[in-house]
Amino acid sequence: MSVRRYDSAEVSGSEIVRRGERVPDGPAVFRRARRFAAPHTPHASGYIRAFTQPQSAANVALHLHRRSRAMPVARLACASDLPSLLALFDVSEVSAVAQPRERVESIWREILAQQGVRVFVSADRDRIAATCMLVTAPNLLRGGRRHGFLENVVTHPELRGRGHGKAVVQAALEHAWATDCHHVLVQSGRADPGAHALYEGLGFRPGLRVAYVATRPATPIG
Repeated sequence: MSVRRYDSAEVSGSEIVRRGERVPDGPAVFRRARRFAAPHTPHASGYIRAFTQPQSAANVALHLHRRSRAMPVARLACASDLPSLLALFDVSEVSAVAQPRERVESIWREILAQQGVRVFVSADRDRIAATCMLVTAPNLLRGGRRHGFLENVVTHPELRGRGHGKAVVQAALEHAWATDCHHVLVQSGRADPGAHALYEGLGFRPGLRVAYVATRPATPIG
């Protein structure tokens, strides 16, 4: 049995295999596409095309790396993501971030501790390229299925069009359906056709409801 290793992807004579998986050596033809963990991107995954010619380990690894950049995969945010999230908000067209830093850290801990709140991120190398927050709530109507609300959808201006926004929203939707949400609502205050096309491409339909927004009064009532 002959298997060559290249970082987290293993290259054999017959196919790409997962870490720890072994297959007998055979003709240098990759007969089918398989999931892989791309080099240097532990959260990335995707599919490779089936090769019909012999390929070196370096060439296959290069192809995997390119595919991993083309097909971002979202993950749940963790406590250590806060600095990168703040950097993303700082360069994006979003509302003001909470201040001071002590309050920001307290809010972040509260978000992560909330059972019905999930923050998804997609990374580009050592920075967060996109994020969104899914809020779900229990519901007595809709047959007892939960409400889902999508908020804080942000993509780094320099990394738009690379699939990071799609990755985080898709991950949020998958989580919503897995936790028995009836629907997921999202509102967009941006006149950006690209953002609207993203939502519609993922199954959101405009015009089903009329959105009303109440803003906080300058002087709190009561």
